[in-house]
Amino acid sequence: MAKAKNEVPAVANPDDKLKALEAARLQIEKQFGQGSLMKLGNNSAIGNIEIIPSGSILLDEALGIGGYPRGRIIEIFGPESSGKTTIALHAVAEAQKQGGIAAFIDAEHALDPQYAKALGVNIDELWVSQPDTGEQALEIAESLVRSGAVDIIVIDSVAALTPQAEIAGEMGDSHMGLQARLMSQALRKLTAIIGKSNCMIIFINQIRMKIGVMFGSPETTTGGNALKFYASVRLDVRKIETLGKDEDEAWGNKIRVKVVKNKVAPPFRKVEMEILFGKGVCPYGSLLDSAVKQEIIGKSGSWYSYGDDKIGQGRPNAVKFLEENIDIAQKIEKELREKLFPGRPYVSSFVEKTKEQKEAQEKAVEALKKEDVSKDAALKGKKEETDDSAEEKSAASKAKRAEVVGLPADDSLF
Repeated sequence: MAKAKNEVPAVANPDDKLKALEAARLQIEKQFGQGSLMKLGNNSAIGNIEIIPSGSILLDEALGIGGYPRGRIIEIFGPESSGKTTIALHAVAEAQKQGGIAAFIDAEHALDPQYAKALGVNIDELWVSQPDTGEQALEIAESLVRSGAVDIIVIDSVAALTPQAEIAGEMGDSHMGLQARLMSQALRKLTAIIGKSNCMIIFINQIRMKIGVMFGSPETTTGGNALKFYASVRLDVRKIETLGKDEDEAWGNKIRVKVVKNKVAPPFRKVEMEILFGKGVCPYGSLLDSAVKQEIIGKSGSWYSYGDDKIGQGRPNAVKFLEENIDIAQKIEKELREKLFPGRPYVSSFVEKTKEQKEAQEKAVEALKKEDVSKDAALKGKKEETDDSAEEKSAASKAKRAEVVGLPADDSLF
């Protein structure tokens, strides 16, 4: 009987198994290249995940490994004005501090250079693209990843990645599943090269509502389900409180970030952070909260102390002390990272702001103040118009009444 061409030989001897495996490995490497098959322990790039810090040590702690994993896909989603872009820009700033190259694909055409500068981003070294279509945006992202030179790419946002067919069509045309297919194809192409180049891509995504959901959350993200599967980390960002006496005197937002998916550490951790208008995430507040939690900074009543020294009464004063004493903040950060992430190298997030960054922050805050003043002026003008209209109506009413009873229209007899 003739022997089948693809028949698998039976190997019982352990030594013969190893020889057969080695022969298979050599054949695989000959066909697909060096390193196509290896033992997990022999590949340090897989075993030791490199990170890019988030800019907030509280979020680094929630992520479990001290920051965002490199060579992976990250998704940041949430409602409008919850701080998604701010969190992504902080990651860009941290990557640049480590000497990395960053790119920002602004599909929404809404990136504010002054605000990015205020957050610590070196805008002179940030590569920016404002594509016309979703295909163009993802092709640019693929080219940047394949170059092997870029460390972090932010795509803002998935919802704005409009397919070419939709742009070329009419307003009322239906394009069922077109964006989902585009994202699915792009992620299939990007995943392998992202891992090999050690580049990290952050996709910012928006929230939509599903129709006809009776039980459970009706919320979903745009772009189909592919990104949910390919992302190693997914962050749900929500605004929970406005900081200030009222909305007219607000100076920031308090947000909650939940790690809803994490392939590199335990998921479902939550963290609350402050985002200051014109300044971004408050790193000193995060440092204080994390240090108190890890008992590096002591808290007795309203007093905070580091070692034998008191650093402030009340949280605002303690945060201000850390802002004014960067050397102490760096020392506390070092102790925290050695305790939370032993043996992992890092670049301190606490550095003296440059003159340009301080000016950018002042401009951003001033712009927000001007916006508030213009809103107040508009409301005041509207109120005055309403008052004038009411006076005119009252005068007309009196004139009509006087005409009916045959009396003067002024108030002399009323």
